[in-house]
Amino acid sequence: MSEAPIRIVVVDDHTLFRRGLTALLSREAQFEVVGDAADAGEALRRVTQLQPDLVLLDNHLPGVNGVDVLPALREAAPAVRVLMLTVSEDEQDLAAALRGGACGYLLKTIEGDALAAAIRRAMRGENVIADEMTGKLVAAFRAAGTASAAPAAAAPAQLLSPRELEILRLIAQGASNKEIGRDLGIAETTVKIHVQHLLRKLGLSSRVQAAVYASEHGLR
Repeated sequence: MSEAPIRIVVVDDHTLFRRGLTALLSREAQFEVVGDAADAGEALRRVTQLQPDLVLLDNHLPGVNGVDVLPALREAAPAVRVLMLTVSEDEQDLAAALRGGACGYLLKTIEGDALAAAIRRAMRGENVIADEMTGKLVAAFRAAGTASAAPAAAAPAQLLSPRELEILRLIAQGASNKEIGRDLGIAETTVKIHVQHLLRKLGLSSRVQAAVYASEHGLR
């Protein structure tokens, strides 16, 4: 029995790009584009109605940035994964997207095969960041950490077990659960349990947020 397709909503204000992306994704049997939207309001209505698995979200929408709509989208469909697909290489947009709960950040220069692979990785819970943006990601959160003089809450070492700290560092390096299990000599299912525990302890909802948290606390 074949797996159910990944149900996708495409959000972009350029009609031709939206249609082209829909046509590209429709070539993949594993993907089903169930809807599209040209602005934030329409995107919210579509996501509420359709409850897709994944949203491809442009950052530059009429009257609002895509990153500003992230909380509403995730509230409307708590299980949805939101993957930014944008022309913006601004590190602050990247940081805002990840803080807002996006599962990744891709540039519109990406090739079709790479986009399809990125969607599959995102649906497996992996971090999906454009190669061109990884250096900017680290720089953005180092800058944020330097700029913030306010005392932080409890340090990671106070909240997490030694094993959870090891796993958090590996998540920040982009390792999958399978790779973490191999590196630490433990079962992949055990890794998943540790990841669930550390996310709950840190008040986070995704591996991407965990990677950001680790960078902010110098754990990479």
